[in-house]
Amino acid sequence: MSYLMRGFKCHSPVMCKVAGSLFKAHTLKNTFGINEQFKISRALSQLSSEKTNSYNYIIVGAGSAGCVLANRLTEDPHSTVLLLEAGPKDTLLGSIRLMWKIHMPAALTYNLCDEKYNWYYHTTPQRHMDSRVMYWPRGRVWGGSSSLNAMVYVRGHAEDYNRWSREGALGWDYERCLPYFKKAQTHELGPDQYRGGNGPLHVSRGKTNHPLHQAFLEAAQQAGYPFTDDMNGYQQEGFGWMDMTIHQGQRWSTASAYLRPAISRPNFSVAEKTLVTKILFQGTKCIGIECVKNGQRKKVFANKEVILSGGAINSPQLLMLSGIGNADDLKKLGIPVVCHLPGVGQNLQDHLEVYVQQKCTKPITLYSAQKPLNMVRIGLEWLWKFTGEGATSHLESGGFIRSEPGVPHPDIQFHFLPSQVIDHGRVASTMEAYQVHVGPMRSTSVGWLKLKSSDPNDHPIIEPNYLSTERDIWEFRQCVKLTREIFAQKAFEKFRGPEIQPGYHVQSDKEIDAFIRQKADSAYHPSCTCKMGQPSDSTAVVDPQTKVIGVENLRVVDASIMPSVVTGNLNAPTIMIAEKAADIIKGLPSLQEKNVPVYKPKTLETQR
Repeated sequence: MSYLMRGFKCHSPVMCKVAGSLFKAHTLKNTFGINEQFKISRALSQLSSEKTNSYNYIIVGAGSAGCVLANRLTEDPHSTVLLLEAGPKDTLLGSIRLMWKIHMPAALTYNLCDEKYNWYYHTTPQRHMDSRVMYWPRGRVWGGSSSLNAMVYVRGHAEDYNRWSREGALGWDYERCLPYFKKAQTHELGPDQYRGGNGPLHVSRGKTNHPLHQAFLEAAQQAGYPFTDDMNGYQQEGFGWMDMTIHQGQRWSTASAYLRPAISRPNFSVAEKTLVTKILFQGTKCIGIECVKNGQRKKVFANKEVILSGGAINSPQLLMLSGIGNADDLKKLGIPVVCHLPGVGQNLQDHLEVYVQQKCTKPITLYSAQKPLNMVRIGLEWLWKFTGEGATSHLESGGFIRSEPGVPHPDIQFHFLPSQVIDHGRVASTMEAYQVHVGPMRSTSVGWLKLKSSDPNDHPIIEPNYLSTERDIWEFRQCVKLTREIFAQKAFEKFRGPEIQPGYHVQSDKEIDAFIRQKADSAYHPSCTCKMGQPSDSTAVVDPQTKVIGVENLRVVDASIMPSVVTGNLNAPTIMIAEKAADIIKGLPSLQEKNVPVYKPKTLETQR
């Protein structure tokens, strides 16, 4: 996604000079204070001594799950926690303004397309997509992918979690997950039966009231779809205003929501730029980790548990590097086998999406905002007051629908954007245009990842196996046809120019299929590679308590443990998983809310 701040660095030298004086004025107001520097120093000094280098818990990865766990586990002053992150902090000299590329919502594409805070993964050539190699950004910074993503807060559908329970993740049904979504959240519209009102994660609605967002929602209703006032509440199905993890004009990542409030606790240590290379075992008992920082290899020990929160790529990679995975694969790479667990790295699921783009006949899109002088103006306003066009990701409306009659709950998602995106935002917009990001939510294509070598610095082989089933191909055809139908409604009449993508020449099923193969891309939702299930399930990696099956004192808590991908974006569910896992680790009974009503269509005989 590329809009407002694309090209800001190369086109705006004036911005850097003016911003410098603004940054100085705000340096003393940073949220860290001196305590943070002492804490980091203490963490580093602890890393220098193996004998005294022991904690109750070691958390690997300061991302969407790791920051949550670190905060919740250090609420107990008797529990000592070390949080290790391969990437850097998300602030500079304690200032978020100096790291505006992360914290300004409209600047999100900088880090999506930059290796500095990003693992910058790529898949194998996709044989069902014209052999294209797909780009997979993943966060490598405090906050993880919550510091890179588009800040869309979507929980998924209630039936996703009931399905998890049926798939073997007992205790993870909707009535036992909803309370943890609420525990995490403070929604700006206030608490209700579905929203939280007292959690660290601030969630807001868009403020632009852009006429193209209004037209999109009106057109969807003209096409026969319902309006929903909260797609994270009673009724996901329909179109409405998106929730976003933006607070007072700033990206509200898990680093902002969970990590910084805990940083001064005396029982909490955190180290950045520290790559964990191996989990240490005595037999099958996990006792710590090996890591590298500044070229120095060190060991750190945990007397209770090590918890992996590296995400759907890094967590299975670290398990395999440490001898947990398919024994035959590990032996081929010369890795001693600790536990034969063939499900590690399998069951890889993701969401694909495609952009349907329409030229706009009126100069009201974000095209003009991307011109150098306007970017300077927008950037300065945000730097000074955290307001204006820089204070939103602009993905303020969207929706969920069913692809055909008989589908019990939505399986297609829409994000609307009053701008044009080209190549993940790596190419600047060329005209006044608007677009929908649309894609199926429960694809039947399933992939895998495996180690390329025994070197922790080598990226694993990622094979998502996109579009490998006829059902997935059919669903994408539906995505294009249903989107065109919405864009053809009366609400867009005064804005609608020629179709840019796919283009009016693309009409037959064969032509649409070819367009999808050429243009669909990852929605950046990899998951399910350390599947949660019953120990009797040979494909499961963790049990419903998040413990790695077959070993002791080791857990995985992140999007990799999802049994199957949810209907929507993954950041909110990942935070929920960590909130719930924290209670499990503490030995607390699960929160539960029974008989919460969930919308069901009056009939499944029609698609809408």
